[in-house]
Amino acid sequence: MNRLGRYAIAFNTIITKEFLRFIRIWVQTVLPPVITTALYYVIFGTLIGERIGEMDGFRYIDFIVPGLILMAVITNAYSNVVSSFFSSKYQRHVEELLISPVPNWVILAGYVAGGVARGVVVGVAVTAVSLFFTDLDVRHYGLTLAVVVLTAALFSLAGFINAVYANSFDDISIVPTFVLTPLTYLGGVFYSIHMLPPFWQAVSLANPVLYMVNAFRYGLLGVSDISIFAALAIILGFIAGLTLFALGLLRRGVGVKS
Repeated sequence: MNRLGRYAIAFNTIITKEFLRFIRIWVQTVLPPVITTALYYVIFGTLIGERIGEMDGFRYIDFIVPGLILMAVITNAYSNVVSSFFSSKYQRHVEELLISPVPNWVILAGYVAGGVARGVVVGVAVTAVSLFFTDLDVRHYGLTLAVVVLTAALFSLAGFINAVYANSFDDISIVPTFVLTPLTYLGGVFYSIHMLPPFWQAVSLANPVLYMVNAFRYGLLGVSDISIFAALAIILGFIAGLTLFALGLLRRGVGVKS
């Protein structure tokens, strides 16, 4: 068997393990975000949305659907990788993987693909629930799918980096609590940045989640607060930067070698 074939087997092994890991306990991994998002639809979309009225020419519940779907994708892609890789470190079986003749990029790709898989599965489940509250009329199918996959990949990489640096289970909850949650809630999920004063609009542009949410909203509804090309460029730029950083950490053995 040639080298490419061996790499493919290693990649398939990692992603299969990651997929089975979260799908076996779907009650803990897939069901909770579906219930949480349904509550968002009921409270913010139906009850509060009736008082808010329209936003950017859409009913409020229609406006927030893209952001809520992407928020579920982000959270689950991140948590899947950070918990899985840290568990591998904690149980010390990641060492067997690192000393095997498998390149670091294959290891990273396998874990990231697992995070993307969970993000997409949860995204599909949340989208199915949204159909009970609103009629989705997707404007750009290709862009919509691309944004979901790219966003899940980006936050899978971020979760991998968090897991590399984490020394305890408490460390893997710090970033989601103090970084990820504020970024998502202030990323235009529940509002248009045009509602903000000029200063806060400028501040919001420093939030990378804003670009992802707006790109996804454009794919679903055809409206966006920012340039789609700029949004895609920023997403791809972050993916490239985090990939190089994660590979550098693996090469130096940061957090995984005594």
